[in-house]
Amino acid sequence: MKFTEIDILGVYVAPISIMMVAAWFVTIFIRRLAVKYKLLRYAWHPALFVFAIYMIVLSSMVLITAR
Repeated sequence: MKFTEIDILGVYVAPISIMMVAAWFVTIFIRRLAVKYKLLRYAWHPALFVFAIYMIVLSSMVLITAR
């Protein structure tokens, strides 16, 4: 699949930027679940752990979209 620009209100946006925003919302949801169930206290560095989750979500979205 070829990634082409997306037209949003007359502005052409790269598809990766849309995926980055979507991945951030998914990561916020996962982070809230982790805080609710107190899973972040087991992480050595919580901010680094959340960043790693974000990268996993983003790379999964890119791989699924590229299929």
